[in-house]
Amino acid sequence: MKKPTICVIFGGASSEHEVSCVSAASICRNIDPERFDVVRLGIARNGDSFLFSGTPEQMESGQWLLDRNNRSAHISHNPSDHGLLFSDGEILPIDLLFPVLHGKNGEDGSIQGLFQLSGIPYVGCGILSSAICMDKEMTHIMLASAGIPMARYAAVRKSEPFSQALEKARKIGFPLFVKPANAGSSVGVSKVSEEGKLAVALEAAFAEDDKLLLEEAIIGAEVECAVLDGEELTASVVGEIVPANSFYDYNAKYQNAESLLYIPARIPQDQAELIRRTALAAFRRLECRGLSRVDFFARADGSIILNEINTLPGFTSISMYPKLFEASGIPYPQLLEKLIATSLRGSGNKN
Repeated sequence: MKKPTICVIFGGASSEHEVSCVSAASICRNIDPERFDVVRLGIARNGDSFLFSGTPEQMESGQWLLDRNNRSAHISHNPSDHGLLFSDGEILPIDLLFPVLHGKNGEDGSIQGLFQLSGIPYVGCGILSSAICMDKEMTHIMLASAGIPMARYAAVRKSEPFSQALEKARKIGFPLFVKPANAGSSVGVSKVSEEGKLAVALEAAFAEDDKLLLEEAIIGAEVECAVLDGEELTASVVGEIVPANSFYDYNAKYQNAESLLYIPARIPQDQAELIRRTALAAFRRLECRGLSRVDFFARADGSIILNEINTLPGFTSISMYPKLFEASGIPYPQLLEKLIATSLRGSGNKN
């Protein structure tokens, strides 16, 4: 029986290009070669894509783009091709697309639209849920309609005068967070403790997106819950993050080894169960599929605040998503098999 051919897609034209390469390398190491044939499609920062046949180490180091064996290829939007199309017209049939792309163009519904046109099944959320979860304002609006608690916020557009943004910030109160509305891995996020530092934070966030959110700073443990959509919808144990920096920014997530993880989280069991139930409720409300990681603040009084939902969480060797399911009894290779099997069975890719 022919093994399914899985196309792992990595890199991307986003600020999270490097993290994507590391995540994809980790996934390639953990997919069982006895069960699946794996090919890799790397996307350069300028959007050009290549079939890459080198090593995971080259992917991690960023040297993959210099490989002389790279072949220019792209996902064909023609459903009859059902695969990768090369410049000479050759087609490489693909059974499943596994996007390991973080941030803009990879996690926001953009490339999911191409997948939909191609007719090839893919791992992860569809167009609508990807777009909603990527836009933090839309996430707030949708989850508020379901009664899920989130931080107080205000959206600010780049076209607005500073005085208007300052007025919104004063209503929320300092300290607060300034976040690009459409970016991940805490890129462009700042914690602002006083009015005099707001302008610099706005500039950093607007460098990533034309819309940003001002959010109240919540006091509480930073905790995360992983969700897996398989034969049944499953929430992992809850994990806790103690960031090396003042908050869990890009450096604390991927570069500073002093950030600490506690699995399970050091919170009461009933609060952990509330988080797990809420993670599943948010997953359903936003019509997610496949996988997501849902981030919360656990307050000392037992209440919780949902921070954000990530439709393609990190898959590096130190990332919380695989670690949380490993602690829940699903090792990394088995987790990938479940994601692949569910997508191959035909979840429909409808949304």
